[in-house]
Amino acid sequence: MRNDLVLKKDPILEFFVQAANNRGFTLDLTLQMEGCLITGTLMSAKDYFMDLSEGFEDSDDITQAISKQMASASEEAGKSGKEEANYIHLKHADIYYGDSNPIPQSGVRLWRGKLSEVDGFFLGRITNTS
Repeated sequence: MRNDLVLKKDPILEFFVQAANNRGFTLDLTLQMEGCLITGTLMSAKDYFMDLSEGFEDSDDITQAISKQMASASEEAGKSGKEEANYIHLKHADIYYGDSNPIPQSGVRLWRGKLSEVDGFFLGRITNTS
């Protein structure tokens, strides 16, 4: 990447993320990122970390420790109320690359990405009908 290029976040997409983080707003979105389409439902950072935490609860000591760390991150994310958003979080996420089937095809499907890396977006989700 050239030094004179500055990656900027789309202010409309950042507004949606702030609404999710501060007000629990949800919205189906499809993001374009480096040749991939990532489709899912916008969620707050707090809910993302809480859902991630729940995925680690019922296992050994290490995964329980991870669960506690994610729960702590969820609490912090819920308190922040910062003006600036740097990450976007999706649930029920699918990633499409080329004409292949989406990945992953099962499971919880949480996704986190940098807002500054999003090339474009549209409202709505891609649904896999195959």
